[in-house]
Parts: sequence; C-alpha cells; structure tokens
Amino acid sequence: MRPLRLVWIYPDLLSTYGDRGNLLMLERRARLRGLPVEVTEVNSDQPVPRDGDIYLMGGGEDLPQTLATRRLQADGGLHEAANRGAVVFAVCAGYQVLGMEFGGTDGAQVPGLGLLDIRSGRGERRAVGEIVADVDPALNVPRLTGFENHQGVTRLGPQARPLARTTLGTGNGDGTEGAYAGRVLGTYLHGPALVRNPGLADLLLH
Repeated sequence: MRPLRLVWIYPDLLSTYGDRGNLLMLERRARLRGLPVEVTEVNSDQPVPRDGDIYLMGGGEDLPQTLATRRLQADGGLHEAANRGAVVFAVCAGYQVLGMEFGGTDGAQVPGLGLLDIRSGRGERRAVGEIVADVDPALNVPRLTGFENHQGVTRLGPQARPLARTTLGTGNGDGTEGAYAGRVLGTYLHGPALVRNPGLADLLLH
C-alpha cells in the first residue's frame, strides 16, 4: 500500500500558535486507521513536492506571510498538487495566502495563490479569543471550536463556500468562518484546529 503523503509547507515561516499539531493529528488518525504515513516538512528554501496527498500550512506574521506567498508562487508545486486534486488545509495567514489577495505590511494588497476565491484585508480591531462555529451541513462535521488571533477580514467570492457560521467569535468578520472549494479548505482556527476538531481531521483524510 502506498503511504499517505502529508506535506507541511514552510514551517520556518508559517507555524505559529502550535499549528504543527495539525500535522501530528492527521498522522495519528491516519495510523489509527492502519494507513502507512509519510511526512515531509518543506522549508522555504526547498521545493514543494508535487506528489503529496494532503498539504498543510499554518499561521505567521505579516512579513513571513508575504515571503511565503512569493516563494510558493515561484515554486508552483502547491498549485500543481491542488490542480490534480490534492487536499490543501491552511490556517490563519496560510488561509489568506490561498486567496486572491491579502493585506500586506504597508497596507497594500499582496496577490495570493488564487486557490480559494477569497480576498482578505486588515480590519479595525484584532479578533482574539475563543471561536465556535457550525459547519456547513454538506460537510457532515460537528460544531467547530478554536482560538483566533488575527486582524484579518475575509470576503468570499462566488467560487468559495463558508466552512462554517460563527456563534461565538469573529472568523471572517461577516458571521462566517473559513472557506472551502473542492478539496481546498482554510480557517482562522488555531487550537490546533484539527486537535480540537477531530471530525475536521477525518474530513481531510476521506
């Protein structure tokens, strides 16, 4: 049996608030199913493998976020993997990177990877604290809980669906939290998200 290939993208730039726990949780739950797992951690000076099954990105500060985006654009590996149907899961800054654009350090918009039809900017207030959100019923995942710490405001375009609707906390800033399209999914939830929400981890493993 070919191992499940998990790829952790740029932990040297995007790995705040314990987001590496998402990788550990996926590896653990896959092994509980009897699946062999191969984990690859790719730093920003290394090429992104094209043959992964699930790609993970965490949060980060503004400058590392912009640097990571430019290197991923130049590398092209994540685009190629997503286009062939790999799963992509990104948190906070990584979530914004997947979109069409996000707010940079000087307030100017930075072009994103374009893997999700979302646009992010900088809100007036920082969202810090617990978040609770009810997942899109189509995904059949229990209510999400997590921790958010961001100043992002994210608008979804017609090609993206909200991952969930908030009952507590800020999320995207409009009553929704996260977004997904096909097998590409992003969220503002730390915690880490997949440790606090094993149903979401299982969704990614399907």
